[in-house]
Amino acid sequence: MPNEQQAKIKIWQRRDRGHQLTIWACQFIGVAIFVYCWQLVSDNTIWMFVTDAPHQANDMFERMLPPKWEYMDVLWRPIWDTVIIATLGTLMAVVFAFPIAFLAARNTTPSTAFVRPFALFIIVSSRSINSLLWALMLVTILGPGVFAGVLAIGFRSIGFCAKLLYEAIEEIDETQVEAVTATGAKGSQVLNYGIVPQILPAFAGISVFRWDINIRESAILGLVGAGGIGLQLSSSIDTVSWTQVSLILLVILVTVILSEWVSAKIRHSII
Repeated sequence: MPNEQQAKIKIWQRRDRGHQLTIWACQFIGVAIFVYCWQLVSDNTIWMFVTDAPHQANDMFERMLPPKWEYMDVLWRPIWDTVIIATLGTLMAVVFAFPIAFLAARNTTPSTAFVRPFALFIIVSSRSINSLLWALMLVTILGPGVFAGVLAIGFRSIGFCAKLLYEAIEEIDETQVEAVTATGAKGSQVLNYGIVPQILPAFAGISVFRWDINIRESAILGLVGAGGIGLQLSSSIDTVSWTQVSLILLVILVTVILSEWVSAKIRHSII
């Protein structure tokens, strides 16, 4: 016991000159990079606008009050569209993410040399592009509307769901799989009775969690024409209708809070 306590005690040692010079060099390089980046930011910033920002923010806040409550009659349909975009996009994502996750997991993929890299490429490609960029490209291809928003949310969510799910697949208890295999079960039966029951709670939790995130993301897709309440927000900002903007922001806040509450209840009941 005394030996263990002595082993935990850190013994001070004098640094040699080379080690100390290396530390100083790294610190100097870090400070130089910070100064250089700050110089770039400073050269491209109009500081007169920055110093005037508090006044402008206060002026905008005063114009946003009180919210234009009668505009709420126009927002019911965009709110519904936002929820539909998030829900259908999440449903699309989980449908595609489920098989992709099995192809990406090391313990279930048919081929670690060919199939798994392809599945991982799909996951990385999906996660690398933000939903707003997906929406911008899809609106250009398909035209503005809810359909482009659903596809944008779906394409963005596939990688998120598949990544978390394939990690859950790789962490399953192999003894249960071996027990099912020992009964002489076929590959599909091993999958249905040995693997899927272990990952279903994680799959359900991931799906609900992603739906909660998609409610937030779908609220701004209208800024690029992909439908939802973001379209009303964009038009209100363009027409400088700040009382409408404040009401839309309040509606988005309430919607996100409700979605958070619903997702928390569902996750709690599942897990």
